[in-house]
Amino acid sequence: MKFIVKLHPEVMIKSKSVRIRFSKLLVSNIRNVLRKVDPEAAVSFNWDHIVVNSRNADEPMRDELVERLQSIPGIAHFFEVTQYHYETIDDIYQHAQKAFAERLAGKTFCVRVKRSGKQEFSSLDVEKYVGGGLNQNTDAAGVKLKDPDITVSIQIEGDLAYIIERRHNGLGGMPLATQEDVLSLISGGFDSGVSSFLTIKRGCRTHYCFFNLGGADHERGVQEVAYYLWSKFGNSHKVRFLSVPFEQVVEEILEKVDNGQMGVVLKRMMMKVAATLADRYDIPALVTGEAMGQVSSQTLTNLNVIDRATEKLILRPLINWDKQDIIDLSRKIGTLPYAEVMPEYCGVISQKPTVKAVLAKIEAEEAKFSEGLVERVAQETQYFDIRDLANIGKTAAVEIDTVAAPDAGDIVLDIRAPEEEEEAPLNIEGTEVTVLPFFKLASKFTGLDQDKTYLLYCDRGVMSKLQALYLKEQGHNNVKVYRP
Repeated sequence: MKFIVKLHPEVMIKSKSVRIRFSKLLVSNIRNVLRKVDPEAAVSFNWDHIVVNSRNADEPMRDELVERLQSIPGIAHFFEVTQYHYETIDDIYQHAQKAFAERLAGKTFCVRVKRSGKQEFSSLDVEKYVGGGLNQNTDAAGVKLKDPDITVSIQIEGDLAYIIERRHNGLGGMPLATQEDVLSLISGGFDSGVSSFLTIKRGCRTHYCFFNLGGADHERGVQEVAYYLWSKFGNSHKVRFLSVPFEQVVEEILEKVDNGQMGVVLKRMMMKVAATLADRYDIPALVTGEAMGQVSSQTLTNLNVIDRATEKLILRPLINWDKQDIIDLSRKIGTLPYAEVMPEYCGVISQKPTVKAVLAKIEAEEAKFSEGLVERVAQETQYFDIRDLANIGKTAAVEIDTVAAPDAGDIVLDIRAPEEEEEAPLNIEGTEVTVLPFFKLASKFTGLDQDKTYLLYCDRGVMSKLQALYLKEQGHNNVKVYRP
């Protein structure tokens, strides 16, 4: 089994020294990826292509090798070829007839030959001989030199003939590690998954930073997305997954920051912590899935204020993308199934968010935070080698009961942010309602009477489910979700 790999055109036009360096990196990347499928696969570099040889000829192995090669950044396309020694043009024809006879039935075709070395015949001689033989001895619909249904491609090098049986498109882009590392702020949704893919495709070793706002269940879901992206497109190099415990930041935002400024402050705090972590691992840039105008914090004015939270370069691959285009690409690369079921965090949502944040006002709000908050959060961040996430898999779902009406003796916990609760207090006749904002559940829930059953409530049911999952994972089986 043999494949001829063609480099992405942007690599081909580099200077000689850069082209050689990029090509050698791609050879190394291909080896690293394919050895996990076929340890004996041989990869060699020629000036304008890379050759992959595998002694294993079974169909499942062939399918796996094709799939892996299609997902390696830096490959424009590759050919699946069969190699033969020949003595005459008729030998070449016989091999082509064997490979294409069935596929040509009812189809128009043409023969294209590329030749190197010294032979007694020209490329045109081979095209005429092979084309005439196939036209006469198969059920082809005839020769068509322009826009045929099938092109029979043959390459001749010295006394070897290569019958190109199939052409496969590659991923394109730059070979991984030809560009510097980046740290992607990943939430598991459509945007962050696609933006992470785009930086991998562009040759950046992409690490992942997750700000945990929704408990262990949400974290596992995001880990699955990150592991999928790495194993599918970037597993030639190991990367990090960083899980940031962000609850204390959210708590201070909700207690101390003016309502309209919360969204921008939250993003700035994420950038500050991510920049601190990136410095720790010598990563020069951050990546986000933000798109201009998609939500209130992503106006140009607000993005400018967010950027000023750090001197670190912030990349936004999706800045001018439409949402549907992002969803379409997530479907193509395989992250759509994860994004569709990923819960949206609804904890820090301003009632009247600013779309024109003023830097001085934002900095004044941030001055209210406790001293050393960013450093504490960075210090408590958990580090994972991405390879250690392999066994996460599809974790068994923790079942949370949802009820429409409380039973006698149940207590409803209103876990909404204080502003939401004050604007529309929850009153349920005959049922005790206790106000306990979600960001205080972790520290305050154990102080409640554990002989009671607690029904968690929020407006949209997302935060209540996330917090109920978290509490149940901590061993509290007396929690349910209240959705009237």
